[in-house]
Amino acid sequence: MGFFDPPNPRYKGKPWLRLLEMYVFWAIGELPAREAAFLENITPNLQATFKRGGNWQSIIAAEMEFPSDLPEMLGKLWERNCEIARQNRVILTTQQFAEMVVDKNLGDIEPRTSVE
Repeated sequence: MGFFDPPNPRYKGKPWLRLLEMYVFWAIGELPAREAAFLENITPNLQATFKRGGNWQSIIAAEMEFPSDLPEMLGKLWERNCEIARQNRVILTTQQFAEMVVDKNLGDIEPRTSVE
């Protein structure tokens, strides 16, 4: 299983969308080891593409102009949403949460630097 497995039409032509979801996973402390390793492996490509140093998280944050406290805010939002889900006897998966956050707040946003 790879970064975009199982194939999902959600990501067709939108690789940045999956990167944003992985950023959310990382921020809430739920980034799977396999995806973490993949992101570490592609960090040199991200550095070259966006002409930035740093780790994959800092590159995404800089390109998206995220506030420095976004990981903390996402962590609190995750906890709050998990509590609401528990109260309503609903299971909220990390994938559902990441999609919800990205779709509502970040889905239409592209990286600041144009990728050609």
